[in-house]
Amino acid sequence: SCLQLGLERFHGVCILGFNSAEWFISDIGAILAGGFAVGIYTTNSPEACHYVADNCSANVVVVENHKQLQKILEIQHKLPHLKAIVQYGEELRETGPNLYSWSEFMDLGKDVPDAQLHEIIESQKPNQCCTLIYTSGTTGQPKGVMLSHDNLTWTAAAAGRFIMLSRAEEKQEVVVSYLPLSHIAAQMSDIWSAMTFGVQVFFAQPDALKGTLVDTLREVRPTAFLGVPRVWEKMEEKMKSIGAKSSALRRKVAAWAKGVGLQTNLKRMNGCSEVPVNFRLARHLVYKKVRKATGLDRCTKCYTGAAPITRETLEFFLSLNIPVLELYGMSESSGPHTISLPHAFKLTSCGKEVTGCRTLVHKPDGDGVGEICFSGRHIFMGYLNMEEKTKEAIDEEGWLHSGDLGKHDKDGFLYITGRIKELIITAGGENVPPVPIEDAVKDAVPIISNAMLVGDKAKFLAMLLTLKCNVNVETGEPGDDLTPEAVEYCQKLGSKATKVSEIISSRDKVIYGAIQKGITAVNERAVSNAQKVQKWVLLEKDFSIFGGELGPTMKLKRPAVVQKYKDRIAQLYADAEVPT
Repeated sequence: SCLQLGLERFHGVCILGFNSAEWFISDIGAILAGGFAVGIYTTNSPEACHYVADNCSANVVVVENHKQLQKILEIQHKLPHLKAIVQYGEELRETGPNLYSWSEFMDLGKDVPDAQLHEIIESQKPNQCCTLIYTSGTTGQPKGVMLSHDNLTWTAAAAGRFIMLSRAEEKQEVVVSYLPLSHIAAQMSDIWSAMTFGVQVFFAQPDALKGTLVDTLREVRPTAFLGVPRVWEKMEEKMKSIGAKSSALRRKVAAWAKGVGLQTNLKRMNGCSEVPVNFRLARHLVYKKVRKATGLDRCTKCYTGAAPITRETLEFFLSLNIPVLELYGMSESSGPHTISLPHAFKLTSCGKEVTGCRTLVHKPDGDGVGEICFSGRHIFMGYLNMEEKTKEAIDEEGWLHSGDLGKHDKDGFLYITGRIKELIITAGGENVPPVPIEDAVKDAVPIISNAMLVGDKAKFLAMLLTLKCNVNVETGEPGDDLTPEAVEYCQKLGSKATKVSEIISSRDKVIYGAIQKGITAVNERAVSNAQKVQKWVLLEKDFSIFGGELGPTMKLKRPAVVQKYKDRIAQLYADAEVPT
């Protein structure tokens, strides 16, 4: 059908919609027909869609529904290569030249002789590009990461073997597809590894991340599950709020089981294999029930990636006998580079290199921390039409520079300590990695949703804070009402607040006091005076994709936050004397 529409060699087929069979079919069809498969984030604005479609000279755009179609109709006059738009998720509400329903699109290919398709397939080479992944750069326009056939097929097989995915002939693996397919993580796990190992794929509802994911998990009972940190955090919050409502006896039993679970699993992590009697009892009383309630009762591979996860969340799941294993990589490495395994993981480490992948720690400091560089068959071809940017990423010796800072421990486990660009360099020349400090503050003050450290080129560090609030399920916009857990926290402290605005407008003594107390406690553990948080401000709204503070994979877009709240930050430094 793509060929019938006039898809030309190395032109894009853009796909804009939630995960579905049609998404997979469009993607693989585009590749076999000699084009580029190109996912577009469903949260993109019309302008952002235009940038991608124009950049890859798209001949075809496949959209899910009327809402996404409107974005493309708004910009189609600026897409000189566009020949057709296809809509798959619902019936078309309008007609137009070159606008096709899914069934019309599928019928187009009936008259194309197989020989024509086979000739194109035969002409393709393993080292040619077949997929573009647009990385949301924190600065500037996104870059089109060119991945070859070999990048995808080699990585899918290597990573699948590494985590010991079973082939369908031996045992049927089952996954749920819900993470954005325009992102490499979902593509690698849901399409390429699944195809290599014959994994059965179930599609979640489009509102999965707004709350229905757990229903799908319970129904499907996947054998492997990949979540971004926000997914694991949401599960943790939900479980804690349910736990808080149960009887005193139940809470006692749960607390006991979690203590046993954490101790046993930490020992197991350090190589001790015996299973104590109390652990077996706890498994029977608590862990099995928790796994059943979350739909993870068959899941032997629970993974997290794409952004840093806190130690607190990892320990929470470990205490319930659900080891959440970290993996690490980037679009430019076709997804994974290092992966933790059930029998080989360490808390806060991203695991070891996938067989066939190599790591170089570039210019390490006294502690062995340097820039993490990769090499292997998973390394991308370059950025589409951006030769300079490609040269910045891959050096003369072929090493891909990740921009991440990290180190290996004595056993060869990789730890990521921060990003080079994320480091705050104070006026005094101190290099401060923000994430550990932000995590510590969130840990110390449970009502805080997001914390962002500022202080680049400044005399001292300050922090922007947001509170946990309910989010509009439709738009993803954070509201003013505190979450039930946050309200409960306020009540425990003796505050009657139920809204963010109430706390800020009245400078709620109790809450402000609790936040300051938490920050003071974090400061007491600081490495040096330069790493202490001297001032902070509460913002009216939580960070969100909607507000522009978070990227499509829930990564904090620091430059965007600094820009958006520049006045608030300036205020913190206005009376620039260091507060005592």
